[in-house]
Amino acid sequence: MKNTNSHICDEKDKISRVMIAGVHSGVGKTTVALGVMSLLRQRGYNTQGFKAGPDYIDISHHYATTGNRSRNLDTWMMNDDACRELFHRTAVKARVSIIEGVMGLFDGNLNEPEKGSSAYLAKVLNTPVILVIDAKGMAQSAGAVALGFARFDPDVQIKGFILNRIGSENHFNAIKSSIENAVNIPVLGYLSKNMEIAIPERHLGLVPSCEMDDENTANEFCKSIADQMAQTLDVEKLLNIANQAGEFPKFNNCVFPVNKDRSGKRVKVAVAMDKAFHFYYQDNLELLEALGAELCYFSPLYDKTLPPEIDGVYIGGGFPELFAAELEANKAMRGSVKKACDKGVVVYAECGGMMYLLDKLVDCAGKSYIMCGVFGVGSKMQNRRQGLGYITAHSIADNILRKKGEEFRAHEFHWSSLIDADDKTLPFAYKIQKGRKGKTKTDGLFKNGVLASYTHIHFAENPDLAAGLLKSMGGGSA
Repeated sequence: MKNTNSHICDEKDKISRVMIAGVHSGVGKTTVALGVMSLLRQRGYNTQGFKAGPDYIDISHHYATTGNRSRNLDTWMMNDDACRELFHRTAVKARVSIIEGVMGLFDGNLNEPEKGSSAYLAKVLNTPVILVIDAKGMAQSAGAVALGFARFDPDVQIKGFILNRIGSENHFNAIKSSIENAVNIPVLGYLSKNMEIAIPERHLGLVPSCEMDDENTANEFCKSIADQMAQTLDVEKLLNIANQAGEFPKFNNCVFPVNKDRSGKRVKVAVAMDKAFHFYYQDNLELLEALGAELCYFSPLYDKTLPPEIDGVYIGGGFPELFAAELEANKAMRGSVKKACDKGVVVYAECGGMMYLLDKLVDCAGKSYIMCGVFGVGSKMQNRRQGLGYITAHSIADNILRKKGEEFRAHEFHWSSLIDADDKTLPFAYKIQKGRKGKTKTDGLFKNGVLASYTHIHFAENPDLAAGLLKSMGGGSA
């Protein structure tokens, strides 16, 4: 059952907000969004970042830039009211909120095209859109692009354009005239061609901010963008667009409990957090706390044992393959985790967290490293993606999250696969399926209170997932 704490929000908040979206993936919307956030922070604005879709890495850069934990809003995994609630609970504390879009403005789930798209989220939140156009190799044609996007869905409020990879002032002026003559929507400014401000990338996308070294920190990177944009972007016009956003829609609270009664048993949950494991949705952690959990953090890389007197362990995704040697070398921590699993401590691990719990991890170069040894199988990095996109998980056995026969929406993104695995004998928790007619495959290794899978879950999809996890640990009143 979904969280039944229902409350109509009658507040007529004038929340200053704007979405920065792109005409397609790779257009530069992350660079522009970070530059805008950095500019606003430099001007003293308390700025809150949000990310459309399930991406973990962009939100790490938002946090490094604004100092506020960024939030994910996903209209395929969550219902509309959940998106509004998660946005509202943090946006009301900020002077201005910047939502970074995902893919192209109208790109969403292939089976439900509007759901999951930036455009649909903008409509759900009644938020104006600033559209980023990659201007490389383009002049007057930019007007046709702008016209098409402006007319494609009249309910999407495109209020301005920002151009990326401009070659010269003449280039900018030509495109600006083309767009404004075609659609009567202002061009707010541009970023020029500058490869030095490209965010480093690798197999899972951008490099997270926590991994940037002292010479190339996320703050320095974003400041370099902001310094350029201060000369080429009309930030006052952008702020006016954000300030003129319409009344925020009413919504039913359906994620966080309205009644904060915590009379049930509180549980202590150890959460892995370091450079190897840091893929968490901030609202997942805060929902666990709201439901009565005490979170304590530990590092599989550097600590020697799990925190004392814990009732459960939560190991998120990340990049264990890049730190496999260090994880293997920390034999004391691997032993502590294995001992906890063997004793029946409830452990939930996603993707990279699952890889850590297995017998071994084989990296991209084919070198094998010893991991925790919980399930008798290993993982191996492959030369192409093994899973990407939205999925529906169907429980095929009772587990620490769901009962047999129940299902939930989630997503996957991984380049590794299980090795030495026999699908007929391994204890899987659920089957996952892409789309309504997609092939199913098993996922979620489960035994003795340990659930480890490639599936990434946002608890706002169904707060019972979080409540069920805590109940499995002996707490809450779910």
